Amino acid sequence: MSSSDLKNPYASSADERPIGGAPVHGISSSLDTNGEVVGEEGERLHIVGLFVGFVTGLPQLVFPIIAAVFGVRSANNPILIPIVILIALFFSLFSRWFGWMRFRYFIGEHDIRIEKGILSRTARSIPYERIQDVSIEQKPLARIMGLAEVKFETGGGAGDDAKLSYVGVPEAERLRELVRARKTGVTVEQVSGEEVAETSPVFAMTAGRVFILGLFSFSLFIFAILGGAAQQLDFLLPFDFWDISAWVGIAKERGVNVDQINGVTIAARIILAVIALAVLLLIGFASGVIRTTLREHGFRLDRTAKGFRRRRGLLTLTDVVMPIHRVQAAIVQTGPIRKLWGWHALKFVSLAQDSKQESNYVAAPFATLEEIWPIASAAMIDAPSGNTAFRRGDGRWWLSAFVAAAIIILSGIAAVVLFAGAPLGQAVNLLWLLLPLAFVLWFNRRNYRDALDDVQLYVRRGWWNQQLKIAPQIKIQSAEIVQGPIARWQGLAALHFGLSGGELKMVALPLATAQAIRDTVIERVSAVDYSEINRPL
Repeated sequence: MSSSDLKNPYASSADERPIGGAPVHGISSSLDTNGEVVGEEGERLHIVGLFVGFVTGLPQLVFPIIAAVFGVRSANNPILIPIVILIALFFSLFSRWFGWMRFRYFIGEHDIRIEKGILSRTARSIPYERIQDVSIEQKPLARIMGLAEVKFETGGGAGDDAKLSYVGVPEAERLRELVRARKTGVTVEQVSGEEVAETSPVFAMTAGRVFILGLFSFSLFIFAILGGAAQQLDFLLPFDFWDISAWVGIAKERGVNVDQINGVTIAARIILAVIALAVLLLIGFASGVIRTTLREHGFRLDRTAKGFRRRRGLLTLTDVVMPIHRVQAAIVQTGPIRKLWGWHALKFVSLAQDSKQESNYVAAPFATLEEIWPIASAAMIDAPSGNTAFRRGDGRWWLSAFVAAAIIILSGIAAVVLFAGAPLGQAVNLLWLLLPLAFVLWFNRRNYRDALDDVQLYVRRGWWNQQLKIAPQIKIQSAEIVQGPIARWQGLAALHFGLSGGELKMVALPLATAQAIRDTVIERVSAVDYSEINRPL
């Protein structure tokens, strides 16, 4: 066999244009009409992405620049300050440009290979069959520039296994289509035709519904941000930010009569407290609405030939496709207040991670059960029927948890009294911790249910965060019976079912019941030909 007969799996052909960037000729490379470098030795990212990455990375330079500015202030030469800032910006841009020059990715017949690194080079190969998800994300500046970030998820548990920042939007879509085509063995044109053939969404959220979801998503994250900023920038203040006496001193310097404040009547203080609480609630609701709008604006879920395609986001747009055969279980969530108005959320458990904030794929963040069950049914997961017999757990399971916690608290009280010399009366006050613990365990016991039928497993738990997890038995990877020393003495057990990307736990089971459920599920799983079940549609 001659060398001409050997095929380079990463070489681009004339009838298949490289995806996402453009191949590189090395020294003789040049820019095409899209601003990308073309050649034969791999593909580079879009050159305009350098500017996007530089601008979006400026916040990371704030603290180093501030530290450098304070460092040169002692020289009493103001002209050094802009010079230091320009040097920091130059090195940031230069390092990004050098990293861009050293970045290559290759589209092979069986995998994608990414090579990067300035001093230490790394080359990562990702087989197509291991890629669980290819998502496209557009942050505000990248969106303005017509660029997108492509993320590959293999379900390894460490977030995105690889990402391309940034490529043109058409090229990002072509890359996703190519990966799907290589995984399923069809042509890129067939995969592209699926998106064209999509009809009306199976679920969408109007602006009004997004606003209502924001009201339910009460958040005080703004105070956490301000507190963190105050802690990081406290060296800029001439006093301790958390020192109340310092603030009182500033108030006196500004002419505020502190004695008059101390003399305010109880009624006036109550009114001020109510006003402060109202402002706090207003800020919390406003923060929830803003965060929810930024994330869920324009939420749309489409059913394609291969799975679900979700698009959402106001400033940062995300476009994610979830193949149906990757769905391992469904989670229906709600809360005591949301449930009064009939609002729930639907998530799918899969090997791929949805985002840094969500480990599960959000299919419907704010919907009624009438809207949720058709979506779950499309993923081959059905709602529990009226004949499904849900079982309450044995109360001794939660009672033993309470007794164990009480023993730990009593041991802590004894240690504080004997070794720290604390008065017994003060140490005994720790017993009040048992009261909220008792309520939590009581609510958990009250809201726990589990069941199984011929096809699915069900576990319902939680009070404030109520969850119903439904897993098809054929998706179960493992079944494990777990017994602690107290549970073994009581004849109880927990049953842990392993899923790709998650798990399902039944607790407070009599040992014989746990064994019977395990044997039933394993027998069901053993009869399945997974070479057919896990094959992409």
